[in-house]
Amino acid sequence: MSSPAVFTYSDWATQYPELSAWVADPQATGYWNQAQLYVDNTLTSIIPNDPPIYQRTMLLLMVTAHICTLNASLNNAPSSPLVGRISAASEGSVNVSTQLDVPAGCPQFWAQTKYGIAFWVASSSFRSMRYVPNLKNRYNPWGR
Repeated sequence: MSSPAVFTYSDWATQYPELSAWVADPQATGYWNQAQLYVDNTLTSIIPNDPPIYQRTMLLLMVTAHICTLNASLNNAPSSPLVGRISAASEGSVNVSTQLDVPAGCPQFWAQTKYGIAFWVASSSFRSMRYVPNLKNRYNPWGR
């Protein structure tokens, strides 16, 4: 059992300077709080948060960067209203189409940003089922 991850703006800003140039501490803290909707940050989380790697902290920082990229005003431009990947684009009178098919267990939501897809790949071991066989049948409906 490892302790919950704690957000430190300076650590996040060091890891993602391209985002921290436009996103201040209070807003980044809000995105960190949202990231905890996707990554369990409780004492019972299956993702370890022990030294020297602090996996849960690193994953939460990636998710925070992903949410920030989707929602924050970056480069003095508002966040994009587009959702999903760009499926078609034309230059004459600027036409853009997007597509976001999200069946259960698919990474399209995460593939919208480089931070999200990094999270998806890095967290793959925690989405895998681990089967542990029980070699002895402990239930006998006939009482024998």
